Amino acid sequence: MIAGEATAKYVRTSAQKAGLVLALIRGGDVNQALATLRFSRKKVARDIEKVLRSAIANAQQKPGFSGDVERLYVSACYAGQGPSQKRVRPAPMGRAYRVVKRTAHLTVAVAERPETRTSPAPGAKAPKAASGSKTAAKAGGEAAAPRARKSTKTASAAAAQKK
Repeated sequence: MIAGEATAKYVRTSAQKAGLVLALIRGGDVNQALATLRFSRKKVARDIEKVLRSAIANAQQKPGFSGDVERLYVSACYAGQGPSQKRVRPAPMGRAYRVVKRTAHLTVAVAERPETRTSPAPGAKAPKAASGSKTAAKAGGEAAAPRARKSTKTASAAAAQKK
């Protein structure tokens, strides 16, 4: 399985705010994630979009990549807390308030979904049905009859319906 990862460090947002946007794209296809980030109203979504595009490009450069970007999905994404800048803001009566300007490290990892085979390869024979299975055809070549549905009514509901 081919995977690519990208990290943006010292992004001027808090890790908590970035984590909310990252939760929107986690586990989804990369095209769907890019669309979600494009139309998100959060400012940090633009930074996450750049990191996601970089992770896709990193996965494409790996040897053994199938070349199909449609099979890539966001396997992991998280925001770690970076260093905080401490600033001082004047306050009334000669005091000072501390302002903390937070940063975050954004990491996005993409991976390639395993190829699923929906139909057998050309020239391959279809698997045989087990002789005792319910779906196997009857001995005369007829198809098995569909089974009747069981009633979900309770005894009291059935008695009330008869009245």
